[in-house]
Amino acid sequence: MSTQATNKTHDTGDGGSEYLAFTLGSEEYGIDILKVQEIRGYEAVTRIANAPEFIKGVINLRGIIIPVVDMRIKFNLGTPTYDQFTVVIILNIGGRIMGMVVDSVSDVTTLTPEQIKPAPEMGSAFNGEYLMGLGTVDERMLILIDIDRLMSSSEMGLVDRMAA
Repeated sequence: MSTQATNKTHDTGDGGSEYLAFTLGSEEYGIDILKVQEIRGYEAVTRIANAPEFIKGVINLRGIIIPVVDMRIKFNLGTPTYDQFTVVIILNIGGRIMGMVVDSVSDVTTLTPEQIKPAPEMGSAFNGEYLMGLGTVDERMLILIDIDRLMSSSEMGLVDRMAA
């Protein structure tokens, strides 16, 4: 691929945003790469009594105890299985560190504004207010999640509880 600015997948010209692509079940999602602190292999978590089911538990990340959310449970995508591809994406949302369990991480994709289409209105288990849109690259489609809004939402209860 040439380095000149084109509307191809990895356009590095002005106006492109980078998204970390990951899978949950058969769908591919994307979140703003700037919210990602690191990516780790899945490790056992410590369960917290009375936590919502989607909060898998907590892990010790270099001396910081962080909550870990299983996105498959959160989005009602069936029973999660944990294998060598399962990863925890460590996020930094408004200065709060938290983990997000996903099936696998594929790559970092640059999307121009023209490649991001508005998400259609539909009654799904996934609340539309957390969707930024659908990113299209050739035949591939990424469901773009506003991870800030999702993780700081009252239904997640992470930011308020952690700030207390």
